[in-house]
Order: sequence, then structure tokens, then C-alpha cells
Amino acid sequence: MKNIKLTIEYDGTNYFGWQVQPEVSSVQGEIKKAIKILTNEDIDLTGAGRTDRKVHARGQVANFMTNSSIPAEKFSYAINKYLPQDISIVKSEEVDINFHSRYDAIGKEYRYLIYNTHIRSSLLRNYTYHVPYNLDFKKMDIAKDFFLGTHDFSAFMSTGSSIENTVRTIYAVSLCQKNNIICFEVQGNGFLYNMVRIMVGTLIDVGSGKIRPESIPIILESKDRKKAGHTAKPQGLYLEKVYY
Repeated sequence: MKNIKLTIEYDGTNYFGWQVQPEVSSVQGEIKKAIKILTNEDIDLTGAGRTDRKVHARGQVANFMTNSSIPAEKFSYAINKYLPQDISIVKSEEVDINFHSRYDAIGKEYRYLIYNTHIRSSLLRNYTYHVPYNLDFKKMDIAKDFFLGTHDFSAFMSTGSSIENTVRTIYAVSLCQKNNIICFEVQGNGFLYNMVRIMVGTLIDVGSGKIRPESIPIILESKDRKKAGHTAKPQGLYLEKVYY
């Protein structure tokens, strides 16, 4: 028995998120089916975290136990033969038998892309959030820094989560603009349900003048979801990396 760690890239457009769900397509489900064809084993595939419908990943991590004789580094090539083109195993490696992709993770990095122009893009519609009105980038850039540090992020969590501890630490944030694309990047020790999308939605509301940059600490202290901005659309979100 060996423990195989996978690093996974996927376009989430055609999937109902990472996690297996009845009667709908999921990224986890497609990978499990591919491994079943390859090894004839019904494996448990554990992901580092869930991504929602239409969310993408460049560095999702998962692991599974197998008795297969396939060399660990060859699993990526072998599994990819049975996967659809919008899912790729970019790396496979053997790890300690006790490694757990979710519980051993110490942090994650996300990227979010905003397409800020009056005319929508047919080519970017599945990979960015189109915001057709003018945004004040300088105000957004000021606001982002208030997320840094350790805070209770209750105001930036969607309802429906059973998480009790809503305190998270944000290590780094960045905001850059190139042509019509605004890119937000954030690293932290963990993220609540829809937390990044609400952070981005709040920054967009700052950029449009609905929220003042200096209101971010007040929103955090309030722990009130209604005081934060809207939830940005899923297709602009990318899970970039999981840290161990």
C-alpha cells in the first residue's frame, strides 16, 4: 500500500465543483473514475479543499491509497489518459503513508480575475468576472491591506457553513491591473465558505464607491455578513496553490 499525492489543474466551467455529488459531474468524480479504470481499485480520493461550481484550479491537491505497481511519478501520465481535457494531473508523487491532503495543509493561495470594461468578452466569460462599470483602482488597493493579519472573518462567510471557528490569518494580498484585467491574489492559513469571493465583491463595491476603504475594519469587527460587499461570481476564482 502506498499513498499518492496529486497536484491537479482544472477548468471548472463544466463541473458542479470539486466534490462528488449525485447525478452531476464533479472534478473529484472524474478523477476517481479514471483511477478506477487504471487500477481497478475503488479508491478514496481526498482533496485539500472543495471548490464550487465553475471555480478553477492550478494547484489543487489530493491523495489516495493504492496497491498498484505503477511508479508514483508515472501516475500523472497514466491517469491523464482517462481524464477529459479540462482536468489534468500535473504531478504525482509518493508521500508518507500518514499524509492527508486536507488536514496537513497549512495554507492556500487564491487568485481572482476581474474583467473591467464596458463590453463583455466572449472569450473570457468563463475565466473572469465581468464588471462593466468604472472602478477606482487606488481605493481598492488601499482597502485590500485591511484584510492582512488575523481577524474573525464571519462577515466574509456565506451562510450554510457549519464552521465554528471563523478566525483566519491572511499573510499576503496583492492587487494589480493590466489593461482591462484586475488581479487579486491572497494567501492565508485557511478560508471560509465563499470568503475570497466576498472579499473581492467588497473590493469591487469599494471601487464603485458603495463602500469606503476605511470601512473594512468596521465590517470585520461587526461580524455581520450584510455589511460586507456582494459575493463575486465563481468563474473568476482560481485555487493557485496549497501549502504544506
